[in-house]
Amino acid sequence: MSKSPSEITQLIANLAHGDRMAGDELLPMVYQELRSLAGKYLRGQRRDHTLQPTALVHEAYLKMIDQTQAKWNDRAHFFAVAATAMRQILVNHAVARGALKRGGGRAKIAIDENVAGAEQPEFDPIALDEALKKLAAFDERKSKVVELRFFSGLTVDEVAEVLNVSKSTVEGDWRMARAWLSRELAEGGAA
Repeated sequence: MSKSPSEITQLIANLAHGDRMAGDELLPMVYQELRSLAGKYLRGQRRDHTLQPTALVHEAYLKMIDQTQAKWNDRAHFFAVAATAMRQILVNHAVARGALKRGGGRAKIAIDENVAGAEQPEFDPIALDEALKKLAAFDERKSKVVELRFFSGLTVDEVAEVLNVSKSTVEGDWRMARAWLSRELAEGGAA
């Protein structure tokens, strides 16, 4: 089922305004893209990870649909929220599975030009989540740029649209945040 981004945006707007039927119509249209996003997340996880892309998609979608306060502006914003939901689910799953304390044998990751869709090294979702929270404490926008680029796979233009900033602002934030996170994760892994 091929729908234009504007048709998807309209369904997202209808859903955000309480039209529950729009959710039933929306899922088949965005399912493959959400599943692809989930697969990209899970490729960076341990090989014995118990969550499958389908389960991650369904859990994230249900979490998003159940939010009564959710107001998505458009398709890019919807996928940004989906990426955040998936990241939170993976972190919660890691915590529930008894993940090691800070730095105890966690895999290091490199936050480089790779974004969702590119092959990613194994990473610890808890370490990355902690680092992103630290980054957000002093610069929330840079943290959001990382989340949108690295996890959602949004382009620089899409991130600029979602955050309502210029393309050059996103590019600068992305460079600085990558450098900060690389250092933070390397120091955390060495602790």
